[in-house]
Amino acid sequence: MSSTLARRFCTRVSETRKGNVSLILQSVYGRKIRQITVKPFSASSRKGQAAAAPERVVAERKGPVLTVGINRPEVRNAVDRETARQLLGHFEAFEEDSSLAAAVLYGVGGNFCSGYDLKELAHHSASIKLEQDVTKGPGPMGPSRMQLSKPVIAAVSGYAVAGGLELALLADLRVMEESAIVGVFCRHFALQAAQALAKEISEFPQQCLRADRASAYHSAFDAPCFSQALQFELDHSRHVILEEAVAGAKKFDSGTGRGGTFS
Repeated sequence: MSSTLARRFCTRVSETRKGNVSLILQSVYGRKIRQITVKPFSASSRKGQAAAAPERVVAERKGPVLTVGINRPEVRNAVDRETARQLLGHFEAFEEDSSLAAAVLYGVGGNFCSGYDLKELAHHSASIKLEQDVTKGPGPMGPSRMQLSKPVIAAVSGYAVAGGLELALLADLRVMEESAIVGVFCRHFALQAAQALAKEISEFPQQCLRADRASAYHSAFDAPCFSQALQFELDHSRHVILEEAVAGAKKFDSGTGRGGTFS
């Protein structure tokens, strides 16, 4: 049947009294051309034949461009171990294929990626293998540690958070919808503790605290030797003793701060 002729026909599906499905090929004018009766699958007919699960990652090639999609829209494209493995495989193939010049990474169904699958982490934590040496093996998100020689573009819509942001940063460029949301949401659960710590730090003698901080940074990154690190500390803290430490000592002598209590 030619493609022109095929456009004039459509398929109608109906169910017979016996539960069989009738596929009726009819013309657009209603004239029946052919009827095929198909028995539906039963539990016995499916025995030993596992239903094919949808691919967690889909890929499409158009000329020199490879488009890779995370295909778990039901969980906002959260990445589990198998998804990470498939993503890694596609990008390894992309890197090795000299006929491919660029790749696009996106999320199927409106969200880029909501991070690692926390349900898998909660119920199958033993399957998560974290390599201490970052130069050995892939990361939990799959290809995010790869150093690719060809450009990757992330098409970001919806949520790109936590590990999803990590995958977006794998790309050289990001094309983002105005409504896209990026971030690391788990940091919110540390917010109150961070604010409490900041308040505590703000109550310390500030000149002393900042002089100690500067001394620590200098000794770690700039001082050529131990004696010069000590010299920097003395040179940049001498004024603090006169301006702040003496006043603090007088408060301590009057009872403030004894036993570690400042109230």
